[in-house]
Amino acid sequence: MQKIGSLIRKESEGQIRKGLKEADSFFVVGYSGLSGADMNFLRLALRNSKGDFLVIKNSISKRVLKEAGLEEVSEMLHGPCGLIFIKDDIISTSKVLNNFAKEHETFKIEGGILKNRILNKADIATLAKIPPKEILYTQIAMGLKSPIVGLASVLNNTLKKLVIVLDQVKNKKNTT
Repeated sequence: MQKIGSLIRKESEGQIRKGLKEADSFFVVGYSGLSGADMNFLRLALRNSKGDFLVIKNSISKRVLKEAGLEEVSEMLHGPCGLIFIKDDIISTSKVLNNFAKEHETFKIEGGILKNRILNKADIATLAKIPPKEILYTQIAMGLKSPIVGLASVLNNTLKKLVIVLDQVKNKKNTT
């Protein structure tokens, strides 16, 4: 029986180390009181935003996080907790978590890490308010395009005024 427990512990530690190595960001969440269906719904929503939800014993998580130099994050682990490793889009993952937390009052976002920066609950809520990448790219493109459009408009108006002045000079010469 001890061998099975040891194997499970090693497997769990390996999953956490792998998650820390592959993901540049992760969140700590409390999932107390969620049904199996709610957990599955959350996992599916996170998978769509390229996040992985890992439920591990706190003692194992704390040990691995301390080994990784993340003692401050290990202090966020209390009660039934999970780690959400984010491989790509931290903004969409934070949106998924915030929306899920609004619908499930027992689900708690404790904090996390964003590229070696410790995040608290408020930081994650702020991330969730940022527009998606596509909208940000559009805003940047429009911002870059705006001065060019303005310059073209000014030059066009200047040319129109020049044509009007030349037309008036021509008309004046024809009448004299």
